[in-house]
Amino acid sequence: MQDTNKQSVVPGAIESILSIFDSTPGRKIITGLSGLGLVGFIIGHLAGNLSLFFGKDAFNAYAEKLHSLGPLLYVIELGLLAVFVFHIVFAITVTAQNKAARSRGYAVKGNAGKPSRKSLASQSMIYTGLLLLVFTVVHVWMFKYGPGINQGYVADVHGAPARDLYRLVAESFQNIWIVLGYSSIMVLLGFHIRHGFWSAFQSLGAYHPKYTPLIYAAGILLAVVLAVGFIAMPVYIYAFVKV
Repeated sequence: MQDTNKQSVVPGAIESILSIFDSTPGRKIITGLSGLGLVGFIIGHLAGNLSLFFGKDAFNAYAEKLHSLGPLLYVIELGLLAVFVFHIVFAITVTAQNKAARSRGYAVKGNAGKPSRKSLASQSMIYTGLLLLVFTVVHVWMFKYGPGINQGYVADVHGAPARDLYRLVAESFQNIWIVLGYSSIMVLLGFHIRHGFWSAFQSLGAYHPKYTPLIYAAGILLAVVLAVGFIAMPVYIYAFVKV
């Protein structure tokens, strides 16, 4: 009798977990958590890339440190890809559900009221998200899978040959159109994070008249810092670094 109970508990637990993916609140939670996970990655990515300001040796040493992780790096990248896919799929699903629920439209259009904070950023999330997806594919293709040691991009890192990623980045940002395009996308990233950061906490049920304005303000500050931080790199390289 006890074994039968155990066997019935396991499928029930699995069914409960899977039900999260089928419910609108569950999908919003997944979208929020995956979004916060991606924000964490973006913060770490910016922190590492800021080594560009310390010159060729510092940036190549940082890039080689990541490369030296070996198989662990692939595991991290696959995990990041999974989070990215979850965020995109569930964000699109939730957006489609919301539009379907409002298919009849409103008799009077206006502010949705608290806790809503309708803005240009909130109304364009799906579009900025898709543009960021395209940018991510191009960005990875340019820098991760761009020319390396075999193409002559070689640097000395701690006495050993390594890929000269600094040279590739510096050469790329000598092109004003790449600088302008990259900077424009970073502005979109700021818009996306501005609303997405607060929205993620709202999806997780963290709404309070006292603390929600602080979370909203923190999202705006974070968006500005990240956008400015990422834009500063190509502008600096274009203006002050000569290859």
